[in-house]
Amino acid sequence: MSNLFEAAGLDEGAPRPLADRLRPKTLEEVVGQDHLIGPKGPLGRMLAKGHLSSIILWGPPGTGKTTIARLLADKVGLHFEPMSAIFSGVADLKKVFDAARGRRAVGKGTLLFVDEIHRFNRAQQDSFLPVMEDGTVTLVGATTENPSFELNAALLSRAQVLVLNRLDDASLEKLLERAEVHVGRKLPLDADARATLRAMADGDGRYMLGLAEEVFEVAGDHVLDTAGLIGAVQRRAPLYDKGREGHYNLVSALHKSVRGSDCDAALYWLARMLAGGEDPLYICRRMVRMAVEDIGLADPEALHQTLAAKEAYDFLGSPEGELAIAQALIYLATAPKSNAAYMAFGAAKRAAKETGSLNPPAHILNAPTRLMKDLGYGKGYVYDPDTPEGFSGQDYFPDEMEREQFYEPFERGFEREISKRLAYWQRLRQEKSK
Repeated sequence: MSNLFEAAGLDEGAPRPLADRLRPKTLEEVVGQDHLIGPKGPLGRMLAKGHLSSIILWGPPGTGKTTIARLLADKVGLHFEPMSAIFSGVADLKKVFDAARGRRAVGKGTLLFVDEIHRFNRAQQDSFLPVMEDGTVTLVGATTENPSFELNAALLSRAQVLVLNRLDDASLEKLLERAEVHVGRKLPLDADARATLRAMADGDGRYMLGLAEEVFEVAGDHVLDTAGLIGAVQRRAPLYDKGREGHYNLVSALHKSVRGSDCDAALYWLARMLAGGEDPLYICRRMVRMAVEDIGLADPEALHQTLAAKEAYDFLGSPEGELAIAQALIYLATAPKSNAAYMAFGAAKRAAKETGSLNPPAHILNAPTRLMKDLGYGKGYVYDPDTPEGFSGQDYFPDEMEREQFYEPFERGFEREISKRLAYWQRLRQEKSK
């Protein structure tokens, strides 16, 4: 129905958002994606050859996926057929494919643009394969989610994945300048407020132009400072989906910043996660893991600090309890690092799996019955505290198994002391075995 209105010119007087009015008319006007559409980019090379392959455009909202798809169709002379996976089903796909076959019969190709393509289920995604293979459609899919997780392998093998960047500060400034030319006056913000507006957009050009449109309407000719800007527009929640890839990317960034002893970066990622609505107790659980996996016995206090932070947050709640989490995070990031315990346990598990069900040596078995004593249970056991050194040097591995060293402490933090103890006990063990 909307296409009929457009064809009749009845939509010309309808109000259109500023972002739609500023939609690029050529690929050269698209900002922030030169790595794709430039002469050396994959799309630039395709267009130079006059042939467009099926592609998946993966990137954050407001980075130009729909615009690029529409302009590609114009550039190579294909009919542009848009659809959204949110509102379409199998019947809609069949109609689109049939129409594309009809165009193909008269020598006209079809660029099928599918927004939110990851919303289609496996069977719906598979339905694209035959029409892609025989050239009925050139598919351009758009997604904000990682295609590796959300799209079928068969579909990915037939389409090139192109990654769009979130718009940087310079690209967002270009859009603001275009908006000012279009409106015919300067955006009524001082320099700091203008920078804040770009920051609030979080790399989303469409969203930023929507904010700019609000500012034009609300402020009039009055120049707003940062406080005035924030009062005039709604602040956007950071782009962060706790159930999808953005969640795991920030978790990874937090963990690796701690492992890399960069407390400032760790605090930044913590703030990002909390601002995005992450459960602080989930962060505490991740920090406990960091304490035992990446710090271990190089600083045993790290585990106590993370558990104390969890207790403090339980007691205080947000936002006061978040400071306890930040304090523990700083402790973890600045602590000496060791994964010796982590590696030792892994080696021990592999040895246990390989050796099967070997019995403990008889001398370390309890003998609560006469029969067990007669069988030698507990015979020859030495009580370590009764020895002059507090160390007997007895063997506690199975009789059929050679002694192995799983734990090898590093010369870092408290593990230096542990290393000295182990070396001392090893020397005593050798002396007592003579």
